[in-house]
Amino acid sequence: MSSSASPSSSAFSSGSASHALAPYGWDEEWAAAFAPYAERGLLPGRVVRVDRGSCDLVVTEEGVIRADTTYVTPHDPLRVICTGDWAAVDAPGGDPRYVRDYLPRRTSFVRSTSSKRSEGQILAANVDHAVIAVSLAGELDLGRIERFLALGWESGAQPVVALTKADLVPDATAMSYLVEDVETTAPGVQVLPVSAAHGDGVDVLAAVVSGGTSVLLGQSGAGKSTLANALAGADLMDVQAIRDVDGKGRHTTTTRNLLVLPGGGVLIDTPGLRGVGLYDAGTGVGQVFAEIEELAQGCRFQDCAHVAEPGCAVLAALEDGTLPERRLDSYRKLIRENQRIVAKTDARVRADMRREWKRRGAEGKAAMEAKRGRLR
Repeated sequence: MSSSASPSSSAFSSGSASHALAPYGWDEEWAAAFAPYAERGLLPGRVVRVDRGSCDLVVTEEGVIRADTTYVTPHDPLRVICTGDWAAVDAPGGDPRYVRDYLPRRTSFVRSTSSKRSEGQILAANVDHAVIAVSLAGELDLGRIERFLALGWESGAQPVVALTKADLVPDATAMSYLVEDVETTAPGVQVLPVSAAHGDGVDVLAAVVSGGTSVLLGQSGAGKSTLANALAGADLMDVQAIRDVDGKGRHTTTTRNLLVLPGGGVLIDTPGLRGVGLYDAGTGVGQVFAEIEELAQGCRFQDCAHVAEPGCAVLAALEDGTLPERRLDSYRKLIRENQRIVAKTDARVRADMRREWKRRGAEGKAAMEAKRGRLR
């Protein structure tokens, strides 16, 4: 081992609690994974922001530095370096300094791109909580919340719904109904009304996100930057006033930024997402609609599509009113969308979908012929 590598190696043998990067989420597992890079004289850093061809990352005893990402720019968009990654960067002295690699991700938040190609876009890496900001300035879009939740569950993080601008709903009874509606839509997810302007609920959310890394997600105008500032205890993110016409804010955050919170934990703020496309999120969809998945266990046929099959437990629940029609419609929509995305890259799934279309077509044709026979 070279003399330049020895100090690096000894630096990571100490407890993670005393490590300079501990506030950014460094722990013993990351230290163990980084050991081979330390032996090469490389330094660990957490990516706090990514630009084209470079990134900012916080490095032990140096603070935030900028490094070139030429060596970590593969053709696969899901493997490019991302905010939240733990990277191996050159020691001081080089110009430019390069990111040589990054550690395997524990979790990653991915959505499909707005293009028609079967590509995913990674928004944040190594996230423990996915905080979904939903503005109470307008009518709740439960379908969009379900979509965010599916991506959140699929990422491996624990979703949390923050109902922002709660001061716009001063009536306690109305607020309880709104929370109840979202809780029904989000089984197993904590739903917190928050007013960043007045400080209400911010301490509760801060306690939730204090134990790890959180990503803040939501539409433009959902109040994410204001909420990020409230959690950080400082005006770190630009905020623009909401419009009087519809209560929506303008898009203010243009990059993904990683912030250390004073109460503990790390927050990644993201730009407002106009489109929230699923990307291979079958498991996440199943968790969002856990009650439908549970009902499906009682269907007569294992491959029941919950459309017109006899002995369908899901349709029975729909008929007796225990399953809202809106939930089933949303479930079907997200399942179909996810299958289309997966089918673009999976020949087996494409074949299964073609067989299903043929089966349904044959059933429809048979039903029409039977109807005509009765009318003769």
